[in-house]
Amino acid sequence: MIFQALNDYYLRKCDDPDPAQRLPPFGLEQKEIPFLLEINAAGELLQLRDTRELQGKKKVARSFRVPIGVKRASNIAANFLWDTVEYVLGVDTKGKPERVVEQHAAFRARISALPEVVREDAGIQAVTRFLDRIDLAQLQLQPAWADALESNAVLSFMLHGDLELVCQRPAVVNAALNVSTGDDAPQAMCLVTGAQASVERLHTSIKGVWGAQTSGANIVSFNARAFESYGKTERQGENAPVSRAAAFAYTTALNHLLRKDSTQRIQVGDASTVFWAEKQDAFEDIFGDIFNDNPDDGTSAVQTLLNAVHSGTWGASDENTRFYILGLAPNVARISIRFYHCVTLGELGQRIAQHFKDLSLVRSSRDPQYPSLFRLLAAVAVQSKADNIPPNLGGAIVDAIFAGVNTPYPSMWLNAAVGRCRAERNVNYLRAAAIKACLNRQMRQARLSLSKSSLEQEFLPMLDFSNLNPAYRLGRLFAVLEKIQEEASPGLNATIRDRYYGAASSTPVAVFTTLLRLKNAHVKKLTPGRVTGFEKLLGDVLGPVNDFPKHLPLADQGRFALGYYHQRQDFFTKKPDDTTNTTTPTEGTPA
Repeated sequence: MIFQALNDYYLRKCDDPDPAQRLPPFGLEQKEIPFLLEINAAGELLQLRDTRELQGKKKVARSFRVPIGVKRASNIAANFLWDTVEYVLGVDTKGKPERVVEQHAAFRARISALPEVVREDAGIQAVTRFLDRIDLAQLQLQPAWADALESNAVLSFMLHGDLELVCQRPAVVNAALNVSTGDDAPQAMCLVTGAQASVERLHTSIKGVWGAQTSGANIVSFNARAFESYGKTERQGENAPVSRAAAFAYTTALNHLLRKDSTQRIQVGDASTVFWAEKQDAFEDIFGDIFNDNPDDGTSAVQTLLNAVHSGTWGASDENTRFYILGLAPNVARISIRFYHCVTLGELGQRIAQHFKDLSLVRSSRDPQYPSLFRLLAAVAVQSKADNIPPNLGGAIVDAIFAGVNTPYPSMWLNAAVGRCRAERNVNYLRAAAIKACLNRQMRQARLSLSKSSLEQEFLPMLDFSNLNPAYRLGRLFAVLEKIQEEASPGLNATIRDRYYGAASSTPVAVFTTLLRLKNAHVKKLTPGRVTGFEKLLGDVLGPVNDFPKHLPLADQGRFALGYYHQRQDFFTKKPDDTTNTTTPTEGTPA
């Protein structure tokens, strides 16, 4: 299913109206070529052209369409009319002269193996003459030679007066395609297209997956007998027969989606996530902005999506268009599929909208309305550092978002959010939003599985006076006691939260008797009017609580944190008839 969708995407991009986005036909690939050997018809070097351009602080080479490269690890195998300095020029850069001689011979052998009619091409003849008398002294005079030699850079040839490389000349391209589609491979039914075709033994490497090898890794590969089918030992690709054309299509499409400047990829934890539609659609361009960390782009993209969901109109988009999301993660020398979803745009919009609805929470003007996934992950990491984010957490959250509105978020997320609240004694907006989202989805799933309407209702974005859950009420109580202390002793550097939050949220019975006793000392410093208001609020909050629990499990610690956050925010929310923004509401007062 994944390869079929990628194959369809490849076929669509082959006909892309934008030449810059058009994918190469079977047998060719896009390759960054930093340096070009510009030669004349006599094979004389005119210049070593540097194609690199400065982008930020780094030089980036220009990309050219060239015959697809060979797959090699430690073996010697040359590419067709483009390769490294060692292969093309036979110049040793790593202290292995004997090996370089073999590499250069392999490069020349690829050219010598061309049909005679192709060897008569003016470009091929010029390259042959150049290779027959390589002038290293002239190369050393070129300004770009030092850089090319130091990095063993990739080179190719250009005939003076041409606008294309020698390997792009029509006769040369045809020869390359004929060689790459030979019939020496076994025939089998392709698992992607269903047609009888030559099976690709080694699939092209996938590059751009974060954490994988820089040279690329494979989704389909067999390197041990345990992975091979009976009778197909040491025959690799035959164990999962994919035709050469289909293997080229899916790898080219995936490398295109994973390229450096791609707008159709996002990094979610350790999962490099790519996405595409079954046909050209504007949503491909805004999907990445919904989950990125740019506040302006993210807010605009989410607002556009929510407007489409609420209005039921998708503009130029068709809500029945299928949309694909694929998460890839490194696994030693391979790439593993972390998650894969195929949904219509209509379903996708509803699921993303539900995600932000689950996160919706009363907040200050400084907090983002639609928090990015990275901020949510960093908020539950130790010291809020990206390096400390659990590697699988981001992918698991995204998987839950796209799996359906009733799919629970990973329990690891709730555990991490509650744990950071206790460790740092700080229930901030992002952690409270994560807790609310996790708890609401747990309750939604419980209602579906038990088919009971009397189960606990989902948490609201703001303070819920009707919520009778003891843990939620105790969180509110803790916030009220802290507020009393703050008003009794203005300018305190530390409050009861800094000393008692962890114990109060996990073992209430051991703490709240002490806190209520301290409260009696604090209220003596307040005016009679404030004392009356707080005592009434305390009575309303504690009314449904029969006893202080000995221990609160993880989910109830989350409810405690949410009750604390809601009550604190309510204290600083201006009411319609308030003259200040720090009044103390009583139970039942609208927030």
